[in-house]
Amino acid sequence: MTAAPGSRRRDTPPPRTGGSEAEVLRGFLDYLRGSVAAKVEGAPDAPARTAQAPSGTSLLGLLHHLTHVERATFLGERVADWQATFHAPAEVGAAVIVARYREAVAEANAVLDGCTDLGAPVALPGDGRSSKPSPSARWALTHLIEETGRHAGHADILRELIDGSTGR
Repeated sequence: MTAAPGSRRRDTPPPRTGGSEAEVLRGFLDYLRGSVAAKVEGAPDAPARTAQAPSGTSLLGLLHHLTHVERATFLGERVADWQATFHAPAEVGAAVIVARYREAVAEANAVLDGCTDLGAPVALPGDGRSSKPSPSARWALTHLIEETGRHAGHADILRELIDGSTGR
C-alpha cells in the first residue's frame, strides 16, 4: 500500500516484552525489523532505489544491506564486500527486497529459537570454513539491535524525502 504524499502512519511504541533478557532483546529486535521493513513496503520502486544522500544511500539499499547483516550474523553467510550490500540489484523491486529481508529474518529467528544460553556462541548453519568463532547470542542480538535501529532511522528520513510518509 503506497502512502499518500505527506501521510502519517500511526507511531507504534516500543514493545512491552516478557521479563527475561532474551525476550527483551528479541522483542526489540523484531520491533525494529518490522519498522524498517514497513518503511520500504509500498514505496515506489524508482525513488526507493535512488540515492537520497551524497553517500549513495537509498531506501532499497538499506534493506538489502540489512538482509546481508542478518544472514551473516545468524546464518554464517560470508560477505566479501560490505559496501556493495548497500546497492540493491537493479532488476529487483521493493516487494522482492522486502520479501527477501523477511525470509532472512525468519531464518535468523529459527536459529535464535535454538539459543537457550545468550552467552553461548550462535550455532551458525554456514559451511564452517570461518576461522573466527561465532559471536555469543547476546552479542549478536545487541549488534543487530544497534545496526537495525541505526538504519531504521536512516529509512525514516529517506522515506519522508521520497513521498512525505512519516511514522513507524
